[in-house]
Amino acid sequence: MKKQAGFTLIELMIVVAIVAILAAIALPAYQTYTKRAKFSEVIAASGPAKTAIEACVQGAADLTAAQACAAAGANALAAGLQNPQYVNPASSATNVDTTTGAITVTATADLDSETFELAPSPALNTLTSVGQQLQWVRGGTCIDAGFC
Repeated sequence: MKKQAGFTLIELMIVVAIVAILAAIALPAYQTYTKRAKFSEVIAASGPAKTAIEACVQGAADLTAAQACAAAGANALAAGLQNPQYVNPASSATNVDTTTGAITVTATADLDSETFELAPSPALNTLTSVGQQLQWVRGGTCIDAGFC
C-alpha cells in the first residue's frame, strides 16, 4: 500500500479561497489606512499657522493688532509649505482667512483634494480683549471622508 504524499486538489482550493476572502477584506481597509496616514501631512501643515496666530494674539499690544494676526498665520503657512508631497499649495483654498483667521489646507488629487479647516473661536474679527485665548474648531471635507 502507498502512502499519500502532498495535498489533494480540494485542500489546495480551500486554502486559495480562504486567502482570496481575506485579501478582499483587508485590501480596502489598507487603502483607507494609507490615505489617512498621507492626510496627516495636510493636518500637520496647518500647525505653523495655528501657532503663529496664537502667539500673535497672546503678544498683541492692542485689540487692533490682535485682530490683524491672520497675516502672521498666512506667512507661517506659506513658509511651512516647502516641498509638500500631499498638500496642494497652488490651490486657492490653501490659505488663512484675513478676516476671521480660519486656516484652510487642501490636499492633492491623490487624496481627492479633501480640505482641512481650523477656525479660531472667537474669530479674530470678533475678539473682545487683548490676549484672549483661542479655541480651534476642526472642519472641512476630510471629516466626511474619514481622514481627520
